[in-house]
Amino acid sequence: MKKARVLLKPSFLPSCLTKATTFFSSVSQVHSHSRHKEMDPSESERYCYDPVLRWNPEVEDYFNKAYGPDHFARISKALTRPSSYSCIRVNTVKTTSDAVIEKLTKILNDSEDSLKLVQSDGSSPISKCQIPGLEYVVFVNGSGPHRIEYDSGLENPPKEVLVSRKCAEAVLRGAQVYVPGVLACTAHVEKGDAVAVCVAMEQPGDEGDWSVNMTRGTTLQGLPTGKNQICSFYFGHISYGLVIVDPFYCERSGLYIGMGTTMLSRAGMFRVSHGVAVDLSNRVFRLPSLHNVLEGEIFLQNLPSIVAAHALDPQKGERILDMCAAPGGKTTAIAILMKDEGEIVAADRSHNKVLDVQKLSAEMGLSCITTCKLDALKSVCLPNTLDDSNTIVDGDISGSVTSHTELSSNEEMAFDAFKRSEAEKSCKETASSEQPNGGDNVSQAETRKNKGRLKNGRGRTQCQGGRAGKSQGFPPNSFDRVLLDAPCSALGLRPRLFAGLETVISLRNHGRYQRKMLDQAVQLVRVGGILVYSTCTINPSENEAVVRYALDKYKFLSLAPQHPRIGGPGLVGRCEFPDGYIEEWLKPGEEEMVQKFDPSSELDTIGFFIAKFSVGSKD
Repeated sequence: MKKARVLLKPSFLPSCLTKATTFFSSVSQVHSHSRHKEMDPSESERYCYDPVLRWNPEVEDYFNKAYGPDHFARISKALTRPSSYSCIRVNTVKTTSDAVIEKLTKILNDSEDSLKLVQSDGSSPISKCQIPGLEYVVFVNGSGPHRIEYDSGLENPPKEVLVSRKCAEAVLRGAQVYVPGVLACTAHVEKGDAVAVCVAMEQPGDEGDWSVNMTRGTTLQGLPTGKNQICSFYFGHISYGLVIVDPFYCERSGLYIGMGTTMLSRAGMFRVSHGVAVDLSNRVFRLPSLHNVLEGEIFLQNLPSIVAAHALDPQKGERILDMCAAPGGKTTAIAILMKDEGEIVAADRSHNKVLDVQKLSAEMGLSCITTCKLDALKSVCLPNTLDDSNTIVDGDISGSVTSHTELSSNEEMAFDAFKRSEAEKSCKETASSEQPNGGDNVSQAETRKNKGRLKNGRGRTQCQGGRAGKSQGFPPNSFDRVLLDAPCSALGLRPRLFAGLETVISLRNHGRYQRKMLDQAVQLVRVGGILVYSTCTINPSENEAVVRYALDKYKFLSLAPQHPRIGGPGLVGRCEFPDGYIEEWLKPGEEEMVQKFDPSSELDTIGFFIAKFSVGSKD
């Protein structure tokens, strides 16, 4: 009997096929509201890089009021692209700018990508910063966006690898595509295949949330909704035709970031836990990867962050606090400006981040940096609240901080023995005190935990060179200068492909959190000292509004000039929200005393804000 091949409506299909058809139909309907489906994009429009940064509607309205719609549109577009250059801070304690330029030139000449980095006029992509005072900063120019020929058409689309947004943001800065960043892939991809790399963007859900709408390992069909594929499914002696579409096809329009060669097969990408998945040979933005290059001699750092260290104007022999120091970029920049003479206390609430600061300062050969684990909201500690293990010496708390070169090997062994004996004593006391009848195992978990500590010894982060001393805080007026580079919404970092999670309320809450940290910082700076406040966001609630709060609450604070001053002015005025909340910004005349770095300006930096305060008499 000849088999009949027919295309049936869902109502005539077996139940399993009906569910599958319904699934694809519902997914297609959900994505029909995407901005990409308003018109059928041409091939050139589809295979390009032209993302649109999505914001919460209320946040977008707030920023439109602050910057003006046209200006904010330029900022949003600039945020989706990386800066056109890499900024390198030279460690002048170890080397010079000229020596670094010579070494980097050789490294780039030996690189396969060196020809792609040569400027259009044939000049070297490496240059020294011409801003007075920043001659130790080196720029390595990149290029882009580039038009890439994907050798594809809608009838025969290329094989594709879909990566997560965070992976894509790293790739745009020069990284390769690593295995953990791969979310989906075209079927039958083998090692050595040429693939187009695109980005999986978060999509709005029914309940106002955002998600990628796919699980890792999804197979991409590479077919638009209008180019359906008929797949046959046999049920008995009849072949049923099912329409298979790619519900993510239209989402990928304008989100292709380059072409590359797969280093693993499709199966390998989802089986191994690490390694390079795609070696990108043709990128939309070409920036040199300087990861692990000249370690200890250079540090990749955004230009505004370097300016923030200069704004603090540290002097030799001074005592300085970096309240939120990790990963240590600004801390080491301050140390170099001080010629490694004086004392810098680098604090952070995260144990592992403190270790990162220790590692960086050791790599750069800086000895004036002392680290401690400390919550910025608990930075101030009055003398009568100190425990017996801490004593005040010259206004400091002895024992409250730990240097990464603090103990010798003999002291290390003695410390180890002491900790073991203390742990053993604690274990025995716990077991006896919580089992008074000798038979009630009411604290077996705690007992096992203590025994485990005895058996395993100190943890990885407690080994030599791997401890973060916990601080009880510092007395008021303990420091000549304080840098508060506050944790923030980071809405100035580039490239940024998504910003929909922030709400007006969350932006306000960031500002409230930063005001609390500023309250601590103000107390720690001595009279006549300097306080610098900085963020990497474009949000006025965390920038101008915090400055307004500080100046209104602490009459002894005044805005001080910054050198060098290469950023733009701050925002003047106020903003009234629909709920009646009024946010005050700067007053006329104050806008030129702060530095606001605009991502859309000719400087081509990240979004950043710096305010410098002089501390007068606190009486």
